[in-house]
Amino acid sequence: MFSPVQTRRTFEEAAEQIADKVRIGELRVGDKLPGERALAAQMQISRPTLREAVKVLVDAGLLEVRRGPGGGMFVATDVVGVELVRQRSSLRLGEVAGVLEARRMLEPRVAQLAAVRATDEDFATLQRSIDGMHALVDAGRALKEEDRFLQHDVQFHLALARASGNATVESLMRVLFRQLEIARDMAMHLPLVPEWTIDIHERTLAAVRSGDLMEVEAVMDEHVGQLERTWEEETARALVRPLPDFLLPAASRTKPAT
Repeated sequence: MFSPVQTRRTFEEAAEQIADKVRIGELRVGDKLPGERALAAQMQISRPTLREAVKVLVDAGLLEVRRGPGGGMFVATDVVGVELVRQRSSLRLGEVAGVLEARRMLEPRVAQLAAVRATDEDFATLQRSIDGMHALVDAGRALKEEDRFLQHDVQFHLALARASGNATVESLMRVLFRQLEIARDMAMHLPLVPEWTIDIHERTLAAVRSGDLMEVEAVMDEHVGQLERTWEEETARALVRPLPDFLLPAASRTKPAT
């Protein structure tokens, strides 16, 4: 389940691995983690280092440790606070434009690859994320539980990357969306619009299901453009760096000569 920790900041990376698995839905509330000895062996770290990582997650309310028979480390919540995401990032406000540019370059192509390769299981996973958003809206809790709502959003996009069938692409998108979560928290404070968010995800899923690559590109253009526009409005900074046509929003691209 877990992979070796390979950086010098071992306890932080160990904590991040566990938090990431909760964020993307691989670990759910009540799930029990492997025992301390087994988990430390999987991550190839010492048990004291693992205990430090667990302490960080317990303090954040993500894990709880139960003593006695039947005890162990258990997932206490399925919502990962952005402060855990932010801990290992030095992202500065001026770097957000680069994150948005990277998303525009990568995610529409990722979605098109998913349209070619996605399985019924992938479609079901994508639909579950949308269903999770609907459930919060139907219960009138979307705005009160914004972190949970946005986590369903992230799970949708990571499931889209997984549907590409390319593990390297999935890893790249995990890194990108970690940065996007931080960027959104740092610089974007407009109220959540649950209805639009659900609608664009439903249309994205429909386009990917259809296998129509032009339709996928059109809906992804709208999808990524919303965050770009929000960034410009919130910061009064235009995304002004010279860009080739393929990185421009569709409406701004040079029309081919007839």
